Amino acid sequence: MSGNDHLHAAVSPDFSDIPAELSARIERRGASTIYDVAALAGVNPSTVSRALTKPGRISQKTETRIRAAADRLDFQFNPMARALPTGRSHTIGVLVADITNPVIFGIIRGAEQAASEAAYTLVIAESQESEAAEIETIRRLLPSVDGLILATTRLPDAAISDIAARRPVVVLNRSVEGVASVLPDVRKGVSELFDHLVALGHSSIAYVAGPATSWISQQRWNELVARAVDAGVSAVEIGPNRPTIEGGISAFDRVSAAQPTAVVAFNDLLAIGLMQAAASRGVRVPEGITVAGFDDIFGSELIVPALTTVRSQLPTAGARAVGHLLAELGVDGAQSQIDQLLDTSLVIRGSSGRRLGPA
Repeated sequence: MSGNDHLHAAVSPDFSDIPAELSARIERRGASTIYDVAALAGVNPSTVSRALTKPGRISQKTETRIRAAADRLDFQFNPMARALPTGRSHTIGVLVADITNPVIFGIIRGAEQAASEAAYTLVIAESQESEAAEIETIRRLLPSVDGLILATTRLPDAAISDIAARRPVVVLNRSVEGVASVLPDVRKGVSELFDHLVALGHSSIAYVAGPATSWISQQRWNELVARAVDAGVSAVEIGPNRPTIEGGISAFDRVSAAQPTAVVAFNDLLAIGLMQAAASRGVRVPEGITVAGFDDIFGSELIVPALTTVRSQLPTAGARAVGHLLAELGVDGAQSQIDQLLDTSLVIRGSSGRRLGPA
């Protein structure tokens, strides 16, 4: 053992016994914090911050004591935390169900721009359409972010409310009582699409739904049903379905069995899958069946025929979510605009046409 090792051993305090209250608090939280290290070492959190981020700024004895306490509590220093005494990391988490879904691109673009302007960093995580994975990912994210955006959450309301009690949270395309949300104008978008289909002569519409836990999918169907009842139009819901191209392909046989003249898909990916399946079965779009979607993702105008869809303000949704979190965190100049519904608008392309007979 070197002289320095002997010296270190001589001055290192013994933290073999952690106070029961402190131990219980850490166990409930699942990880220790800078405040726990400060409590065990008997110093202020700001002193812990200096010891761990700027060695040599405090006495060797105090620094050694703090490092021993940190080691004993298995404290994992977060290099992104630029303001440890206040608990601020200047980081916002964005959790998505499927990072390959192009609808996410616009949301992230808007969120990133708004966060960057405020000198905040985005951390993006994916749950792969799994509720269990989403809960676990959130558990890992919460200690290191100042706020959280649930962009395509599949969690029940109670779970979201519990998360919002621990960190500022904004949900997109979802309404949860007591939790901030950014919502599109569902009624306007669905109404414009419905009127377009009726004007083309369609009297039988199938709605290919998204996941069973998707709030926005249910809202679109509810609005479509309301318009169909008023207009005397036949409407049927087919689902739930995975919100992917493969989900649309898988749903095509059920759509064919319902014999609608027009199909409205939960999102553009489902719509594109339906069109691919139709082509493989020799059913022409729109001559054999009209297909429409939601979101106007990149690529919806590139397929043949180009997809009729309801455009959403995706970058604006991301920017508003970040803006609200920054306002909640007290960032200078930040303003919340989540009380305003995001505009939606119909984009008419080649996948919708006149058709009066069965598909």
